[in-house]
Amino acid sequence: MAKDVGILAMEIYFPPTCVQQEALEAHDGVSKGKYTIGLGQGCLAFCTEVEDVVSMSLTAVTTLLEKYGIDPKQIGRLEVGSETVIDKSKSIKTFLMPIFEASGNTDIEGVDSTNACYGGTAALFNCVNWVESSSWDGRNGLVVCTDSAVYAEGPARPTGGAAAIAMLIGPDAPVVFESKFRGSHMSHAYDFYKPNLASEYPVVDGKLSQTCYLMALDSCYKHFCHKFEKLEAKQFSISDAAYFVFHSPYNKLVQKSFARLVFNDYLRNASSVDELSKEKLAPFSSLSGDESYSSRDLEKVSQQVAKPLYDEKVQPTTLIPKQVGNMYTASLYAACASLIHNKHTTLGGKRVILFSYGSGLAATMFSLRFRDGQNPFSLSNMAAVMDVEKKLKSRHEFPPEKFVETMKLMEHRYGAKDFVTSKDCSLLSPGTYYLTEVDSMYRRFYAKKTKDSSCDKSLAGH
Repeated sequence: MAKDVGILAMEIYFPPTCVQQEALEAHDGVSKGKYTIGLGQGCLAFCTEVEDVVSMSLTAVTTLLEKYGIDPKQIGRLEVGSETVIDKSKSIKTFLMPIFEASGNTDIEGVDSTNACYGGTAALFNCVNWVESSSWDGRNGLVVCTDSAVYAEGPARPTGGAAAIAMLIGPDAPVVFESKFRGSHMSHAYDFYKPNLASEYPVVDGKLSQTCYLMALDSCYKHFCHKFEKLEAKQFSISDAAYFVFHSPYNKLVQKSFARLVFNDYLRNASSVDELSKEKLAPFSSLSGDESYSSRDLEKVSQQVAKPLYDEKVQPTTLIPKQVGNMYTASLYAACASLIHNKHTTLGGKRVILFSYGSGLAATMFSLRFRDGQNPFSLSNMAAVMDVEKKLKSRHEFPPEKFVETMKLMEHRYGAKDFVTSKDCSLLSPGTYYLTEVDSMYRRFYAKKTKDSSCDKSLAGH
């Protein structure tokens, strides 16, 4: 049996094009602070006409293999999580196969997983379970989370974003899954869904979606604690983990979610909070579940009480989600990448709890343990390879008008055929893949920007 199975290596890619939320506020004519303070967001990354979920995935996977020196023949399973549909039958995974076919490796299990923002977690669990199972053939797994989150003009548009994350899965990992500690909540809800196949835009019930998220969080935490207590014979509380990582549609919901866990701890065991916090939370202890989800006062007080702990246990995970936006399946793992970027020198031996949520609805809370690891599979090398700071700093800010114009073009191009893109790769870094055309049979063609800015046609026709 494989030991210490988890994430060996990680790479993140997000588009070099972004728009400042502050500029969007002014452009949209909303009150100052609505997106920056109200949503807690700083910047929004978006795909232009030359980028999509396939090109971002190709970039993330090839750079991960190159930077960690991984032989493509050593991959035995490849899973993709995404909710950005470019084909109702052909999985995104198939677009990534030329990378491996070039090395003569076509013996790779796995296809795409889809359920809103949860698909990446489903893909990750599939890979981890495979390495831990009797089906494992000794090779590593690879998980890709890729999405372009776009919304129609209106209040939801600032909660967009785009990114792809690739994660190498295998034994003796620096990021180890504590698979026994896992609580899930699955149910049926119409909070966010994409029934119109002619449009990339979702149907969203914002208020319901937030309630569903918090309700699923409560349920997952209850199941997680129950399993932990059964196995460890002691009560679980927030103090048992160094950090908490949340799926982040927007940062304000992450703040509310952590405060919710503090409130849960108080309800389960009042002695888990200090006297002043006890006094502040006491008036809300008799609220029913439904009442507690709609209580603004509870929301406010619990966030005040949780603030010092939030700054310590959650804030280090929020960098990329705040600066890139909602990345759907990649959001949770971009938050995890933020933690590794900020704290890699002190993470060894620490437990980190993650909460994954996908509308419709699917949610899981699970536990990871960090170890320093050994190069190339070490936390410090992971942080160096991802080079988050440099990626964020080297982006190009677009004015809101240009962003809106791009969204209009992408609307027009969604599901379209027989067009050639501008092929303008001037803003892309060398090694980045981009879309060149979609032919009359809807076949998509990609090229790779090389060091001298010319195109590598090796993937033409795929």
